[in-house]
Amino acid sequence: MRPVKSLAAAFALLVASVAPALAATTYPLTIENCGKSVTFEKAPQRAIGLGQNSAEILLMLGLEDRMAGTAFWPSKVLPELAEANAKVKLLTVEFPTFESILAQDPDFVAAALPSLLGPDSKVAKREDFEKVGVPTYLSPSTCLGTAGAKDVYGSRKQLWSMETLYQEIDELSRIFDVADRGQALIADFKAREAKLRASVPHDGQKLSYVFWFSSPSPSADAYLGGKNGASGFIADVLGGVNAISSEAEWPAMGWEGIIAANPSVIVVASLDRNRWELDKPEAKIKFLTTDPATSQMPAVKNNAIVTMDGQAMNPTVRTLLGAEQVAEQLKARGLLK
Repeated sequence: MRPVKSLAAAFALLVASVAPALAATTYPLTIENCGKSVTFEKAPQRAIGLGQNSAEILLMLGLEDRMAGTAFWPSKVLPELAEANAKVKLLTVEFPTFESILAQDPDFVAAALPSLLGPDSKVAKREDFEKVGVPTYLSPSTCLGTAGAKDVYGSRKQLWSMETLYQEIDELSRIFDVADRGQALIADFKAREAKLRASVPHDGQKLSYVFWFSSPSPSADAYLGGKNGASGFIADVLGGVNAISSEAEWPAMGWEGIIAANPSVIVVASLDRNRWELDKPEAKIKFLTTDPATSQMPAVKNNAIVTMDGQAMNPTVRTLLGAEQVAEQLKARGLLK
């Protein structure tokens, strides 16, 4: 993300220079969201950003003055959003309680993950908010089928793309009657993706990637980015493939299976939450380079271990940033021409 003093102001200037003003939102506004029809009688004034991606989108749209709180932050807020974020109450960096959200008198809840607002949520179900008259919105990128899945995140049969993120930005901007800002943000992302795709080779031998989010311990299974999730998208943008074939959004795999996948590159997540020691990238790298088995992997021997913002492994506004981070490190090492 390119640092600017005020994202909202920058996007407003961009819109003014390239396009006529979009029509104001007409209320009541009804949006179909993850199988539910949600109606808004007016623009929210006390929104909750439940999950980092939802919170950062609202901040990017310049809506900090209309946010009553945020919760669940695996990583620190983007530096260019820090000033705006400081104006918003932080409920917790982990899972909040339903009661702590209601205590903020919200009139809207935007959630990033089904674990925060899904049928098996640790926080609340959408029906719980409906009963108290609070409309909700779940990120379209995480509306996945959970039939037969081993966790609440479900599985993804097709490769995620930024189009779903653009839908989310567009819908949230219309809910808050700031459609101009939404379209400016989308235009910025499209330009960045096009630039990155053009900067890497898409012919010849493809690099294969493993995206390691975290693990409870070195002996435990590793949580990896699944084939068709944001990690698969990053591999595709960089002209490569995800070495993990599972359609599960977050497959857990033992190191014997990871070694057998034989990735060209291992991408390790950097997380600020400190839930586990292996949330830290340096702890992951130490394990990879000192364990008798993992240290023999070609990717480890070739110094093809790179660090990426862990939140970018979720389908979020940070995913493209993660791809840019990986590309920069691989190019510096001559592994990506």
